[in-house]
Amino acid sequence: QVQLVESGGGLEQAGGSLRLSCVASGRTFSSYVMAWFRQVPGKEREFAAGISLSGVSTTYADSVKGRFTISRDNAKNTVYLQMNSLKPEDTAVYYCAARRLVVVRTPTYDYWGQGTQVTVSS
Repeated sequence: QVQLVESGGGLEQAGGSLRLSCVASGRTFSSYVMAWFRQVPGKEREFAAGISLSGVSTTYADSVKGRFTISRDNAKNTVYLQMNSLKPEDTAVYYCAARRLVVVRTPTYDYWGQGTQVTVSS
């Protein structure tokens, strides 16, 4: 079992930055690829960014590419999402997720955090 706990959400103005963190329990964090998804009410959960086991390979949704950066620290069991140049349309609940093998863009992950709210005002 892996438990994920996100933090770092909040209210930010358009153009500002936020950094989300997700801490995983257990000693097998480096065995899981990690991803960040986001969801607004009434819509499906949307892939934002994913990172490989070692952190060398990353992938992003077109909507966040060039503005968001995903990274991980396996020694700290933590994955991050640095969000710059925020836009009102980035407003959502952000979830971190873990699965084995490879990053996929569908929400077919084995473990999920409880989510953290990000609100961007115009």
